[in-house]
Amino acid sequence: MAKGPHPARHEVSAIDEAALAAARTAEKLLETARARGSQRWADFLATVPDQLRDAGVGELAIVALRARAAYGPKDSIREALPLELTEPFLVELDRLRKALARELAER
Repeated sequence: MAKGPHPARHEVSAIDEAALAAARTAEKLLETARARGSQRWADFLATVPDQLRDAGVGELAIVALRARAAYGPKDSIREALPLELTEPFLVELDRLRKALARELAER
């Protein structure tokens, strides 16, 4: 049984699956940033994979929004890391945000 106003992650498989997919890609981005010596993005991404894996439903919106901020108009993760990783991560974050919005709308 969920405690508080949000269900447990395992109770909302669409959210859990989207968050785990984003976490896997975030981990690849983090490894790539470290390998390329991109300290700014390595620092930015350092906690993101674990947060995406471990955060509760109520916290995931904040985690996803913060990670989504990496795609800024003036300073974007796209400029430092390969598109074959940055673009899937963006899609996965948006999928997670949509799943979270659906859950909120259904409550």
